[in-house]
Amino acid sequence: QVQLVESGGGLVQAGGSLRLSCAASGSTFGNYVMGWFRQAPGKERDFVASIRWSAGNSYYADSVKGRFTISRDNAKNTVYLQMNSLKPEDTAVYYCAADRGPLFIGTMATPGHECDYWGQGTQVTVSA
Repeated sequence: QVQLVESGGGLVQAGGSLRLSCAASGSTFGNYVMGWFRQAPGKERDFVASIRWSAGNSYYADSVKGRFTISRDNAKNTVYLQMNSLKPEDTAVYYCAADRGPLFIGTMATPGHECDYWGQGTQVTVSA
């Protein structure tokens, strides 16, 4: 059973930084695509970033390019989302997700795409 557990959310001022973590367990993730999504109150869930576990290549939503960085630590089975230059518009619940491969890393950004596994989410609040 695959489990994804997010952590690292909190309250931060605009322009600040946070690093989210997603601890993955229950499988070997070499052929997985891992990703982050976010959902603000009253809005649809949006794709943020994805990464191929094996190769480490990544893909980003336009809204976060240049500010967010997705990465993974193979030894810790953990995926990270480093968020810099945070804006109030980034306020949302952030979810870690996983898809079994083979899969293009950009597939998670496709509207209507359903990931195989989800974490419980962690709240990120950015104050103005």
